[in-house]
Amino acid sequence: MGPSQRSKRLARASGRARVVTMDWARLLEAVRDGELSVEAALGQLSDPQGFLSLDDATLDTQRVWRQGFPEAIYAGGKSPEQVAQLMTELSRRDTLALATRADGDHNAAVRSRLPDVEYDETARVVWWGQSRSALDLDVLVVSAGTSDEPIAAEAARCAQLLGCRIDRLTDVGVAGVHRLFQRVDTLRAADAIIVVAGMDGALPSLVGGLVAVPVIAVPTSQGYGASLQGLAPLLTMLNSCAPGVAVVNVDNGFGAASMAARIGGLNRG
Repeated sequence: MGPSQRSKRLARASGRARVVTMDWARLLEAVRDGELSVEAALGQLSDPQGFLSLDDATLDTQRVWRQGFPEAIYAGGKSPEQVAQLMTELSRRDTLALATRADGDHNAAVRSRLPDVEYDETARVVWWGQSRSALDLDVLVVSAGTSDEPIAAEAARCAQLLGCRIDRLTDVGVAGVHRLFQRVDTLRAADAIIVVAGMDGALPSLVGGLVAVPVIAVPTSQGYGASLQGLAPLLTMLNSCAPGVAVVNVDNGFGAASMAARIGGLNRG
């Protein structure tokens, strides 16, 4: 390795060290500014390795300092008690604890530990508290049909909890495209747009051709047999002819919300 390569590697390592130091500074600043309680900060400091090992899970307790938002729990496949334990531990370390794909039993178990928890039955999201970040980002969630509502609701609720301002357009799919054309001003007023569609999945391309902001496409598993549980709209969206369209996985409303929040995070100081 030559001197120039060695100096570049040292510079990168130094940069990484500064990031770690700055993260801890942000923790102290959050306490100073009233964004984070002393108890929550102590919870962060109690996990010097950045994770908490439980009986059947390893909680990433410092994700908020690396990515801007705390870990979200995927409740699908987890028992109500497992979700309740994880939510409780997250609530001790930050201002927001969030679980997606949660059913009524998950909600009841969490509520038994955190009485002020909230639950959105349509979005299947259970949460405690709120994000410490208020992002300067207006996100419009557009859904093609009423059958896509659970995924659109998940995207909208999660983006809101991650600090975005939310507006909605529902049931404006391409089978009645005139419905969308009446709302072009609403489309162009947004800073980012999440478009949720099943069937042929054509709506994100149409929206992408009308606006100058990022479009996040979410294929859903809604549709007749040849839609292949969302594979057909996924491929349509991946092959979009409109530039500026990004695609997340089938039914992944949370992933779309996270991408929107990261776009909003670009405006943070």
